[in-house]
Amino acid sequence: MLQQALRKLQADIGSADKVNKYVPVIGGFLINHIRENPTHSHLILVEGKSVEGSIQAMQQAAIHSNGALTDEEAFAIVLQYFGVSVPKKEAEAAPVHFNVSLDDLL
Repeated sequence: MLQQALRKLQADIGSADKVNKYVPVIGGFLINHIRENPTHSHLILVEGKSVEGSIQAMQQAAIHSNGALTDEEAFAIVLQYFGVSVPKKEAEAAPVHFNVSLDDLL
């Protein structure tokens, strides 16, 4: 199944409009992702899903977020488009620096 998914992604990249430079970038990201996570290969093979479609999903999300996405947000949207659940990162708590002495309180 991994090989089929790789072939599909390579075909998407190869058949892409040469004007759209995002297709090879997103396609390369997905190739790396399924090589690292081969259990997600079947999600790439879903009928009707394509690299172009994932880019359209990113564009729609960008419209709703004032036209800008971070790389992390964009790649998360691509993965969600293909049905990969992306865990949300929790914000790390900043360490609190508390320095007080009894002399300061008296």
